Amino acid sequence: MRRTLLLALALAATPALAQANPQIANPQIDYPAFQQLTASVAPERAARLLAFDRFKAEAAKPGVLLLDARSKDAFAAGHIAGAVNLPLTDFTADSLAAVIGANPDRPILIYCNNNFANNRAPVPMKSRALALNIQTFINLVGYGYPNVWELGDVIDFDDPAVGWVKAAG
Repeated sequence: MRRTLLLALALAATPALAQANPQIANPQIDYPAFQQLTASVAPERAARLLAFDRFKAEAAKPGVLLLDARSKDAFAAGHIAGAVNLPLTDFTADSLAAVIGANPDRPILIYCNNNFANNRAPVPMKSRALALNIQTFINLVGYGYPNVWELGDVIDFDDPAVGWVKAAG
């Protein structure tokens, strides 16, 4: 009964939401620019997917940043050794500059939950269309960091070759 009532209320509210004022524009949000950025980044991202062996070799090079954009809690629960955490929700020009440094061309390697076959904490799989790698890549390029590379493989974090750092405890 409660579920039916909630559904009826949601459906009743839908026409009011559909009539929202299209004239209201927040000058701090530019969706068309986001669409343009996403379209322009797509071919570049497709060319920047790395197999796991190459990803690990690149991560071992001096000056390369291995960036984990998952939440602080997820990162603390486990991550690839050597990774630095800056949650995507904390990306700003200043926070990125503080983590990446003064060189905008610094190589940046990224990975996310959807790179792991385990599908359990701390890396439960996300919706494929909403995988964190996608937003992270777009945001890094959009903030002026063109040298982003992404783990393209699906790996098992229990594999010792991954170098997974588990939470203490």
